[in-house]
Amino acid sequence: MIIENVAVKPETRNHKGFFVQETSYRLVGMDQSGWALICIDDAVCHYVDPDDLSLPGEAMNDLD
Repeated sequence: MIIENVAVKPETRNHKGFFVQETSYRLVGMDQSGWALICIDDAVCHYVDPDDLSLPGEAMNDLD
């Protein structure tokens, strides 16, 4: 599964605890432990919590 143009929510951290850049990524897939693999290009990829992803144009209601 590859989905183009997913974004990360503010202050998203990767599986190592480092902040990831807030930009557009490709969702490459999910691993067996539940992490989402996202990539900017062939050299820069991160494993992140799938709950920290959003599709472009998706409304985020963080104020509720």
